[in-house]
Amino acid sequence: MTLTLTPMTEQELARLREPLERAYAEELAEHRGFTPQAALEHSARQLRELLPAGAATGTALLRMARLGDTEVGWIWVTLPGSPGASDTRRAWIHNIEVDPAHRGRGHARRMIQLMEGELARLGVPELGLNVFGTNTVAIGLYRSLGFEVTAQQMAKRIDPAG
Repeated sequence: MTLTLTPMTEQELARLREPLERAYAEELAEHRGFTPQAALEHSARQLRELLPAGAATGTALLRMARLGDTEVGWIWVTLPGSPGASDTRRAWIHNIEVDPAHRGRGHARRMIQLMEGELARLGVPELGLNVFGTNTVAIGLYRSLGFEVTAQQMAKRIDPAG
């Protein structure tokens, strides 16, 4: 069976939004030093700003990944010129997720490849993403797909007790 990407409906976004906000907030708290409450507020605000019209936001490509009638994951990419975009040439992967029962089968790779095809048809020359440094599985996937490091942030926790 062939993996396909279909436009996300408003109902699908509504179902995925809260888990996305929570998961991103957890990453912010763990890796960027946000308090849990501040991380959740930041996550919710960023989603409101990037998806002002929900699934109908014209600068966002929200796609469900399916094998036949079975939903296996989803991907969210913003186009160049979208709110918060710093680059007028680069689309941006904000989230890619494969349901746990369907992981390890190449679905994330295929989702990115299909999205690259859609972006090419739109004339978008570049695709970028952020990945937390501890996500070594994702880093390996992205490197194997030709993504290159273009920036790197580093941090060190300081023990207040000295």
